[in-house]
Amino acid sequence: VMSILLHGDAAFAGQGVVYETFHLSDLPSYTTNGTIHVVVNNQIGFTTDPRMARSSPYPTDVARVVNAPIFHVNADDPEAVMYVCSVAAEWRNTFNKDVVVDLVCYRRRGHNEMDEPMFTQPLMYKQIHKQVPVLKKYADKLIADGTVTLQEFEEEIAKYDRICEEAYTRSKDNKILHIKHWLDSPWPGFFTVDGEPKSMSCPATGISEELLTHIGNVASSVPVEDFKIHSGLSRILKARSEMTKNRLVDWALAEYMAFGSVLKEGIHVRLSGQDVERGTF
Repeated sequence: VMSILLHGDAAFAGQGVVYETFHLSDLPSYTTNGTIHVVVNNQIGFTTDPRMARSSPYPTDVARVVNAPIFHVNADDPEAVMYVCSVAAEWRNTFNKDVVVDLVCYRRRGHNEMDEPMFTQPLMYKQIHKQVPVLKKYADKLIADGTVTLQEFEEEIAKYDRICEEAYTRSKDNKILHIKHWLDSPWPGFFTVDGEPKSMSCPATGISEELLTHIGNVASSVPVEDFKIHSGLSRILKARSEMTKNRLVDWALAEYMAFGSVLKEGIHVRLSGQDVERGTF
């Protein structure tokens, strides 16, 4: 499995979750063994000038907190982008650490149909309008190199346009929206054949009192013989044992019984976080 995250430049520089995930990236029990971060850096956060959006030259500077390598690549050069992505994948595979690919590019049109970027970025957008689109630039290079002929290129473009046109025509015939088509991996058995969710009622999950008592006794005992435990903890365990005997539960014991019953069925339970390790809750 390879973890890949796609970011915008303004989000990468400005969202706290980016910084947090970098700091989780190498923690025991949390690491993904390296994530490849691809930043689509069109040098404009909606319409904000980069100088007004962050204090560092690059939006990717946040990755330096974990010494992740950062590759800045000209996105108008597809072969350079492919090369850098191969290096990033190899880095991640070899060292199991995060790596960042900064695609330095531009946004030709506005944020949406209503947005005219010329209002806030007149000089930049005068330059952008002069740029040859990347597809034409790369096609001209391949034709000049003799890698493809003009006819092959035009056929490829026509083929792709046809796929889009046919899909657009077919979409007009669709009258029913199937929820399951919009899920990445619909749970088997969650939907009916028609794509509607099945009944949301849960099966009975009750267990016998005998099993609850067993879990309560285990939860109030010490697994190692002659093990001296903290007096505060022995008080809690003793109270828990009394509760089990008297057929009472508090929140913590109820939670214990829930975990215990799931474990008894052979289902793994993982608790994480510093409060869990301390046994605070």
